[in-house]
Amino acid sequence: MTTPKADDFAIELKGIDKRFGEVHANRNINLQVQKGTIHGIVGENGAGKSTLMSIIYGFYHADKGEILIDGKAVKITSSEVAIASGIGMVHQHFMLVNTFSVLENLMLGAEGGMVLKNGMSAARDELRRLEQDYSLEIDPDAIVEDLPVGLQQRVEILKALYRGAKILILDEPTGVLTPQETDHLFKILHALKEQGTTIILITHKLREIMDATDHVSVMRQGEMVAHVKTSETNREHLAELMVGRKVRFEVEKESQSVGDCALSIKNLNYVDSQGVKRLKGLNFEVNAGEIVGIAGVSGNGQSELLSVLSGIDDFDAGEIKIGSEVITPDGGQTPFTLRGLGVGHVPEDRHRMGLINQFEAKEAFILGHHKESAYNGKLLQNKKQILDDCQEKMHEWDVRPPNPNLKTASFSGGNQQKLVIAREVEKDPSIFLVGQPTRGVDIGAIEFIHKRIVDMRNQGKAVLLVSVELDEIMSLSDRILVMFDGEIVGEMAGHDADEKTIGLMMANAHTTDAEQEVSQ
Repeated sequence: MTTPKADDFAIELKGIDKRFGEVHANRNINLQVQKGTIHGIVGENGAGKSTLMSIIYGFYHADKGEILIDGKAVKITSSEVAIASGIGMVHQHFMLVNTFSVLENLMLGAEGGMVLKNGMSAARDELRRLEQDYSLEIDPDAIVEDLPVGLQQRVEILKALYRGAKILILDEPTGVLTPQETDHLFKILHALKEQGTTIILITHKLREIMDATDHVSVMRQGEMVAHVKTSETNREHLAELMVGRKVRFEVEKESQSVGDCALSIKNLNYVDSQGVKRLKGLNFEVNAGEIVGIAGVSGNGQSELLSVLSGIDDFDAGEIKIGSEVITPDGGQTPFTLRGLGVGHVPEDRHRMGLINQFEAKEAFILGHHKESAYNGKLLQNKKQILDDCQEKMHEWDVRPPNPNLKTASFSGGNQQKLVIAREVEKDPSIFLVGQPTRGVDIGAIEFIHKRIVDMRNQGKAVLLVSVELDEIMSLSDRILVMFDGEIVGEMAGHDADEKTIGLMMANAHTTDAEQEVSQ
């Protein structure tokens, strides 16, 4: 077996070290990425993955260490230097101008001189070559905002290749894609690999790592703890390396009989402040003792549904029935009144709606419940009761560190989420609305949160779960509804669900049995 030479590696990191004040984000990182391979990097939140990629792409400068490209040391002081060194990056949130065409986005920052017309002609020719070489067909004159997210991501990849990228970094590239779009993306990545492009894939989805990569490196607490061939490992092993202990992937959920209807939605319509109809005649029920999952690509009405059902936004037509209480558009519902009817709500975005980062944990723990008699004396808040209650629940929910006086901004994402979910669960709601319960959450915390959601269902609560993670929807839900463009376009029992069928529904590309019979 021959020892690899330095120029066998597209990129090599030696002793990369980076601090932000007291936070040691990267600790003596060593990494070798072979040319023409797909190399995965995994790790929990806060493991240092994003910091490391930002150093490679020139957003941050390492305090110590060396970066080698094709065996030669390169000092990457900016993104411009990274691009000139053949490094491209496709960010999790696309860096496109929505009102520009594909071609205009491709050229932006690389217009090709004073005569724009000549630059556009050359760019069109280069785009045509890239399309042919990498099977990345796209209409150069299409406006980006009119393209589905899968094609927008294709524009990002083309933009990087147009700038000469030989090393392509993708940060959580499948977060907004359907399963079918994800499969297509990986076909594109393998085609790029065959043409000699080196790809670094950052994802928290271990199944994707197993399906797409040749090698994988694992980060934990700012350090590289393992480098393995993908063919010689499995997701359980990778998860254990990431967390430092064994992790259960299967959600333990026994079948049980459901109770009476707890939440009924009839002909629900909602128009946003821009006059866009976001919810279109929704009809469904959630029974006591069941988890109903809402699947769909982000932006298809799921967020608006949770906002309406939690009392944050008023709806325009239809009816919401909670137990025997009927709520109409002129009912004047608020989050406070709906809590009084037994509705608990975990918002999709904990930072924007679930927490106030500068509040201490004990203050965050009573948000929305601060008027309750248990927390108030005749004149002033009962601060001892608030402190004791938060302290007890932090221990019970394994919030780390269990310090009620610590500001919420100082907790990791997983511990912030535990705090938000604990706050709602401990009020014993009869209807539990949960939005993206494990978004940006560590593998260990995911396991814990899933168990608590199933516990709510087993206690006879009606749980409405919204998640863009299809695995999460399929493993937790007793029944699955699929939303597309503000409508429910499909329904199936959780035990009958398969990724392909749900994915087609998410893209509104499925065919009903009746349609199939007609076509035959």
